[in-house]
Amino acid sequence: MSYDRTLSRVETYFDQTATRTWERLTSDAPVSRIRETVRRGRDGMRTHLLSRLPDDLRGARILDAGCGAGQMTAELAARGADVVAVDISPSLIDIAQRRLPIDLHGRVSFHAGDMLSPDLGRFDHVVAMDSLIYYARGDLTRALSALTHRTSGRVLFTVAPRTPLLMAMWRMGQLFPRSDRSPVMVPHAPAALTRALATTATLTTLDRISVGFYISQAMEAAQ
Repeated sequence: MSYDRTLSRVETYFDQTATRTWERLTSDAPVSRIRETVRRGRDGMRTHLLSRLPDDLRGARILDAGCGAGQMTAELAARGADVVAVDISPSLIDIAQRRLPIDLHGRVSFHAGDMLSPDLGRFDHVVAMDSLIYYARGDLTRALSALTHRTSGRVLFTVAPRTPLLMAMWRMGQLFPRSDRSPVMVPHAPAALTRALATTATLTTLDRISVGFYISQAMEAAQ
């Protein structure tokens, strides 16, 4: 599936099918036990990615690529960064804007659209937490090459690792009728991504967060 087709499916899912689900998941509202593991896993991954950036980000222009409901955006802005927060879902952008503390409004520019658009300009750092997990290796490597080319510092991102559990979930997802499927995560082996990007970027494998139904591999790309 091409990047544009996958992007369209992701937009439909988050902007129409799952907006309310993600609004609850990214809040303090009660959720199921399964979703609670996802919530804790995402909190742990966000903390890990933020640990790779300076505590003081004043003067830094940072892209929150796939900002969702804006949790990462708010934390980056609280450190003093000028944040460009982009998501394919206008509904999630609306949620992120409503939740952003009023004292941080001047530090964040929200955009509904493609997080890879060159019109967004250049950055000191990029954070793409769980927003590149739906793309096949070719599209993923092209996306990372484009982002690192426009970033002077770190591109922090996550992938779905090729673990036995995730591969089993991936195969099961193919059995559902196409109309009922959410965007399917595409598992990747970090070593294979490192080889694929060897001529355009240096990749570093960071921590893997595994909490119940949340399994995600953090990585870092730089020129």
